[in-house]
Amino acid sequence: MAHVAKWKFGEVEQVTNLLINKKIVGIAEIGGIPAPQLQKMRENIRDKAQIRCVKNSLILRALDDADKKVKGINGLKNEIKGQAIIIATDMNPFKLFKEIKTTRTMAPAKGGETATHDIEVKTGDTPFKPGPVVGELQKAGIPAAIQEGKVVIKTDKVIVPAGEKIPADVAQMLTRLEIFPIEIGMSLNAVFADGTIYKPDVLDIDMDKFMIQLRQASSNAFSLAIEAAWPNKSTIKQLLLKAHSNAHALALERNIYTKDTIKQLLSKANVSMLSIASHAKDALDDDLKKKLT
Repeated sequence: MAHVAKWKFGEVEQVTNLLINKKIVGIAEIGGIPAPQLQKMRENIRDKAQIRCVKNSLILRALDDADKKVKGINGLKNEIKGQAIIIATDMNPFKLFKEIKTTRTMAPAKGGETATHDIEVKTGDTPFKPGPVVGELQKAGIPAAIQEGKVVIKTDKVIVPAGEKIPADVAQMLTRLEIFPIEIGMSLNAVFADGTIYKPDVLDIDMDKFMIQLRQASSNAFSLAIEAAWPNKSTIKQLLLKAHSNAHALALERNIYTKDTIKQLLSKANVSMLSIASHAKDALDDDLKKKLT
């Protein structure tokens, strides 16, 4: 039987305890992130989440051990890819995804990477002085020229289409132009919460837009409940006000005398009397005539 180092058992135990004791557990991938940038990303979310970076084999073992107490958590094993880390937190999965997404930044290309989007140069001035750099830009496929003593890019142009490799000479010139086309950062592969595994296609939502839609749905539901006269703790006050208003209007329409309607009914009767009197002015006494003038 192969010897297993004691420190590995300790690592697995620590990771297992983390998986058991935190409400939300995510698996993220950090491959290709330079150490300084990774350190900064970890610092940015340190107050909101715990990050453990151990070998994938130890994470797999810890997930199996944790599953004995937290059923379903070992479903995260399928999401361990590349250089994986564990992120444990009490944030809900959607907030966690948003936090991880904000850690992503743009970095210079080194050459050989695959463009995830069209890499384009825009028309305008460059920071270069006239000289050999013009030829270097043109060699890299960038439409450069000298105009009025400046090196300029003459037209907008896609230098590397999405899906193609970025040549080394193009990468060098893009960096000199301060165009950073490579997005680096943690990629959250999945999150386990309350027995459910959430993946990016579910987690990647626009929270501002979602909250607007949620408020609109709530408003629509409230309006429907009022229209259908469905009493509950949210609608009862509005329904009572509506019922009172309808009852008052009905009492006025049917000339039902109450302490709430008498003043308006007398006013209504007075208006009706004056309307009739206006058609018989010759039969009116002086007081009525004055009221009509």
